[in-house]
Amino acid sequence: MNRRQFIAAGGRAAASVASLTVLGACTMTGPGNAADAAEKNASLRREIDAKVDAALARLYGTVKGSRELVGKAAAVLVFPEVMGAAFGVGGEYGRGALRVDGRSIGYFSTTAGSFGFQVGAQSRAIFYAFMTRGALERFKRSSGWKVGADATVALVKMGVNGQVDTTTAVNPIEAFVLTNAGLMAGASLEGTKISRLDL
Repeated sequence: MNRRQFIAAGGRAAASVASLTVLGACTMTGPGNAADAAEKNASLRREIDAKVDAALARLYGTVKGSRELVGKAAAVLVFPEVMGAAFGVGGEYGRGALRVDGRSIGYFSTTAGSFGFQVGAQSRAIFYAFMTRGALERFKRSSGWKVGADATVALVKMGVNGQVDTTTAVNPIEAFVLTNAGLMAGASLEGTKISRLDL
């Protein structure tokens, strides 16, 4: 083999190694991983939707008049399990779905500092009812949405008859905070941040 043939052979070998490297990289990040990620996201959506269904059923069964109020809303954003803990410094996190006509059209996370947690871990469900189309559209257009800064949220009040007081539920966004003990009165959602999940 002369020098020219040797160089040509070396070039072909290098090209073969480079091709195998590229193919290996494609295998590492190829369709299989993308399919796994898609299935994982689909599974998480199903999990969130099931929990949202259960949280809404519990709200309707616990708070009289809540079904009627949510039925009048343009959409309802449900966080079925917002977990919080307070040991001097508190915080909370949860995932949920935005429902329009009973169908999930987006998935979101909620984060905030402590708003009245007792020492130890607690879980609660939070429901945001968008009573006007304008309030809903502003929320959907936002990349990050914070209660108080981007919108005022009013907690639903109960009437003397033990039902939702629809005469005072006149705000663009009405909210329920539901614990295992029932509807939570006096909770503050100020500063709660809501972000879209890429699912």
